[in-house]
Amino acid sequence: MELINPDAEAYSARFTSPETGLLQEINNWTMQHHSQAHMLSGHVQGKFLSFLSTILRPKYVLEIGTFTGYSALCLAEGLVKTGELHTIELRAEDAATAQQNFRKSERDKQIHLHIGDARQIIPDLHYEWDLVFIDADKVSYIDYYELAVPRLSAGGIIIADNMLFHGQVLEQPVTGKNAIAIHAFNEHVQNDPRTENVFITIRDGVQLIKKKSE
Repeated sequence: MELINPDAEAYSARFTSPETGLLQEINNWTMQHHSQAHMLSGHVQGKFLSFLSTILRPKYVLEIGTFTGYSALCLAEGLVKTGELHTIELRAEDAATAQQNFRKSERDKQIHLHIGDARQIIPDLHYEWDLVFIDADKVSYIDYYELAVPRLSAGGIIIADNMLFHGQVLEQPVTGKNAIAIHAFNEHVQNDPRTENVFITIRDGVQLIKKKSE
């Protein structure tokens, strides 16, 4: 399902600040060489991530789903000098590509790449997260969310990607394993008394989630 008019997307990109040279390089390489290039955050969403990061000025960032490293570099843009970004990738090949891309960045020393199952890795990362980006296997979103919320700092934000899942969550009834999982996640977040959220229809849909003020 085509949710956003391609002309509107192109217009949006035209009037969004341009990518840095490294981000453009990663974007071009991924589009040309990766069989799942559609998974890349891309220019406009990447700038959205970097905007939030530079506004928040996080010390600790958690990313679940590294892919080729584009979104991690966007999220790292706002890190304070002593800050760290921890990004987790299940697939060794994508992790290797991302690591190569990180080495080209001035933020390289602040980015820590973990390879494996995020559900096993996150409990061993003893940080209070200022910014969390969830963009991995859809059936595990609720698990990732429940691991992140208790460790979210005051004022911290969770960003969850693919909330429209290519428009499949709009179907009646919702079918397909991933669409069902994303719809369940959206309901889970909406009904969570600990947090408040806003659903934004940028690209494939994102949720911005934060703890409620006490």
